Amino acid sequence: MLAKQAACWTQALRPKLAEHRIHFLDPADYTPAITQHLQTYFTREIWPVLTPLAFDPGHPFPYISNLSKNLAVVVKHGGRTKFARVKLPDMLPRFITLPPALSPHGGTTFVFLEDVVRTNLQALFPGTTVKGAYLFRIVRDADVVIQEDEADDLLESIDAGLRQRRHGALSMLQVESGVPRRVLDILIENFEIEEENVFRTKQRLGFGDWMQLTGLHRPELKFPPFVPAQVWVTDDAEAIFRELRQRDRLIHHPFQSFGAVENFLRAAVVDPQVIGIKMTLYRIGPNSPLVDLLVEAADAGKQVAVLVELKARFDEKNNIQWAQRLEAAGVHVVYGLVNLKTHCKLCLIVRKESDGIRRYAHLGTGNYNAVTSRIYTDLGLLTARPGLVEDVSDLFNYLTGYSNQHQYRELLVAPVSLRSGLMALIERESAAAADGKVSGIIMKVNAVTDPEMIRALYRASQAGVRIDLIVRGVCALRPGIAGVSERITVRSIVGRFLEHSRLFWFRNGGEPRLYLGSADLMERNLDRRVEVLFPIHESRMAEELRSIVLGAYLRDARRARLLSADGTYKKDTSAPEGPELDAQDLLLEWHAAEARARE
Repeated sequence: MLAKQAACWTQALRPKLAEHRIHFLDPADYTPAITQHLQTYFTREIWPVLTPLAFDPGHPFPYISNLSKNLAVVVKHGGRTKFARVKLPDMLPRFITLPPALSPHGGTTFVFLEDVVRTNLQALFPGTTVKGAYLFRIVRDADVVIQEDEADDLLESIDAGLRQRRHGALSMLQVESGVPRRVLDILIENFEIEEENVFRTKQRLGFGDWMQLTGLHRPELKFPPFVPAQVWVTDDAEAIFRELRQRDRLIHHPFQSFGAVENFLRAAVVDPQVIGIKMTLYRIGPNSPLVDLLVEAADAGKQVAVLVELKARFDEKNNIQWAQRLEAAGVHVVYGLVNLKTHCKLCLIVRKESDGIRRYAHLGTGNYNAVTSRIYTDLGLLTARPGLVEDVSDLFNYLTGYSNQHQYRELLVAPVSLRSGLMALIERESAAAADGKVSGIIMKVNAVTDPEMIRALYRASQAGVRIDLIVRGVCALRPGIAGVSERITVRSIVGRFLEHSRLFWFRNGGEPRLYLGSADLMERNLDRRVEVLFPIHESRMAEELRSIVLGAYLRDARRARLLSADGTYKKDTSAPEGPELDAQDLLLEWHAAEARARE
C-alpha cells in the first residue's frame, strides 16, 4: 500500500502538478543560486529550531515520537565514526517555496524540508565531517489499553493510557532505501523491531504532509465551491418545534447545512419551555458550537445530560477536555459503558407544553462535528414521533443509569437487538424470494466483515434475493460466486466527500422498509458498541432516499469500482454511453435544485 502511495505521487500527481506550473525540485536540480538561497534560509528559519542528539555511551538512544520525521546522521568525529539523530520539527513546513526569480521552470516551485536540512547539516556539526544522513520514521501502535473492569475512574484510566501511548510498541520502521546496513542495524537494534517490519523506499516518507499543498490558492485545481442548502430559514424555536410536531425532517450532509442541527439545539437552549436536553458525543471536533450551547443550557437552569465517549480512538484527549468543561458548567456527564463504546448519535429534547411533556429527537449516521459535516456524507432525522422519541428516551436511561432495556418499539439497538433485527429482515427477504414473491436488499455501509451477516446474505442470494451493497471500505464478502453469491453486487465509491452514511433498504413484500443509522456490518458494531438503526416512516422521504440517494450511488459510473469474485476492484463497464454519472455531483445538483424550489 505504501509503495502504491509513493507511485501515485511520482507517476501521477507530480507530473499533473507540473502541467499546471507547480514544481518540486530535488537536490540534483539545485542551481548555485538556489543552493545559496537555501543556505541563507536554513540559517535564518531552520537551524535555530533543530536539536542534534548524539548517540554514544554517554548519550542514550533518544526517544523517537510516533510518525515524526528524523535524519540518522553519520559523522566522522575524532577519527571515529559516530551517529546522531536530527528531528525535523512538525512546526516547520515540509514544502519550502522558492522565490519566482529562482524557479527554473516558472510558476510555483517547492523544495523539500529534509533536503534543505540534509544539504546544510554540516552547520550543526562543526569540526566534524558529515558522512551521510538518512531519513526515517516509525509508526507506533496507538491502541490505548484500558482494564475497564478494574478501573475506579474511567477518565483517569484513559488519561493514563494516553500518556503511555507515546511509548507504544513499534508497528513499522520506514527508511530510505539508501541507508547503509550498519545504520539500519543500529536502528533495528535500538527500536527492537523485527526485520519484517522494516519498510524501505526510494521515494518520500510521510505523505500525510501533502495536505499542506491544498493551501495553495489555485481554485481551478480544486473542486468548485458550494453552499450547503439551509433546512430552516428561521431561528424561531416555537416554529421549529411546531413543524416537527407535524412532520419529520431529514438532513443530508454536506449537501445540507449542519446549521440545522445547531438550530435545533439552539432552539432548545433559548426556549423557556424546554426543561431537559440529553446528547451523545463521540467525535466532537475543535471549537464545537454544540458544547457552547450545552454549557449555555446548563447556565440557564435546564437539566442537561451528556454522554461523552472517552474511548473514541484518537479523539480521547479532545473528549476528556470537553467532558471536563461540561462538568465544570454543571452538566451531568457520563463517560460511556464498561466494555462498550457508545457510537450512536442521539439528541433528545424534553419540552413542557400545554398538553403535557413532549419530546423531540435528532438521530444521525454521523458525528456531531461541524467540520466533518462539510466533507462526510451523513444523514440525520429530526422527529417528534412518539415511538421513536420514547425509544430514544429509554436508550438514554440505559446509557446513564442501570436500565436493562432489551425491547425497543422502533429502534434496532446494538448490542441487544440490532443483530437479530437485521437477521430477521434479511431472512424475511429470503423467505419471500423462496416463495416466488418480490424481494430485494440494498445496503450502504462503510465495511462488511461480520461472518454471520455475510453468511445470511449468501443464503439470501441463494434463495433468489437481488442484493446491492455499497461498501466504501473493507468488504470480506465475495460477490459473483456461482451457487453462493451470484445475485450480489458490491461497489465502492471514493470521491470528493467521504462516504459515511449507512442505509439499509428491504423490499418487504412490496411495502419497503428503510433504516438509517450509525452501524456497519462488523462484529465490533453489532456486538461491542452501542449503535442505533432507526426507521424512516414518511413514504415520500423513504422514496427519495431509495430512488434519489441510493439510486445515484447504484448508477455512479465515474467513481464507482465493482468488487469481483477474486477480490479485485474494477471500473463498471456496464454503464450506458454518454457522460459518466458522479453520484456526489448529482446529489449536489439535486439538493441545490430542491433549495431553489423552496425559495
